[in-house]
Parts: sequence; structure tokens; C-alpha cells
Amino acid sequence: MEIKVLENEKHRLHFEMIGETHTLANLITKELWNDDDITVSGYNLKHPQTAHVSLLIETSKKDPKKILLETLAALKKRETEFKTQFHKVVK
Repeated sequence: MEIKVLENEKHRLHFEMIGETHTLANLITKELWNDDDITVSGYNLKHPQTAHVSLLIETSKKDPKKILLETLAALKKRETEFKTQFHKVVK
């Protein structure tokens, strides 16, 4: 995956993930809504046959890059918890 930053402002981050589609973008944008400071969290896939999704994050006060990194850490924690629980069930 390649990441291309399109806009990097104080309360706005717009970037493109080349090589990704709905799956990762949807997961990230939905998790971002758990932060009360998020005012916009969404993504756009220009064409369903391309793997170039752009994400837009806007905040009211916090740094959107910091919120994104916190969100990714939370997703990683959830993945680890799921993996642990799944291993318990399939044994």
C-alpha cells in the first residue's frame, strides 16, 4: 500500500491509500467516529475497479494525524482481542 497525502492542515487531513478499497477505509472511518472531536470522517472510492481510496478526516480541536494514529492503535488492539478469543473457540 502506498499513502499519498493530498491535504494536511491543522484540523483537516485528506489522503489517498493506493492499493486499498472499501474494506480498510470503511473500518478506519467508522472507528474514527468513536472520537468526539471528529467532525468529518469519510472516504471515497472513485471507481469500483480501482484500488485508490481517499479518506478525509476533519476535527474541531485535535490534530487529525494524532487521532488517526490513536484509531489505528485501537483497531490493532481489537484485532488482537478477536484473535485471542477466536483461538479459544476453535481449540
